[in-house]
Parts: sequence; structure tokens; C-alpha cells
Amino acid sequence: MRRSESGKIRCCVCAGALAIGAVMSAGCSKALLSPRDERTQYDRYDVARGQYEPQYIEDEFGRRKPNLRGRLSQKR
Repeated sequence: MRRSESGKIRCCVCAGALAIGAVMSAGCSKALLSPRDERTQYDRYDVARGQYEPQYIEDEFGRRKPNLRGRLSQKR
């Protein structure tokens, strides 16, 4: 290899590493939606009728779990 070719390769590797670093650091930003935000138009409908179910519930050990049963069950 010539020196100019190895310099180009080194430059491409550095540029790729910087691009990957930029993408990885963007993943650490704040979440788009807070847990209190309405996710769908149905959430606002349920809140207005007093049938809203939270997204997550805590089990008896204090672990946060998705409230699938409450959110997917038939409404009254």
C-alpha cells in the first residue's frame, strides 16, 4: 500500500467512528413522550369517561410492569 492510500483508509475509519459516536450519543437524549402524555386518541376518550388505565403498575415486589390486562380488557 502506498502512504496516500493508508491515509485515506485511516481518514475513512475516523470519519466512520465519529459518525457512529454521533448516532450513539443521540440515543441518550430525553424520551419523546412522558408517561403522563396521551399516547393515542383513545386515551383522551378514556380519561373523559373515567375509564383510563395507567400504562404501568407495580407488582407486590415493587417492580414496574406493563398494565396489559387493564388496558386491553373490555371497558365497562
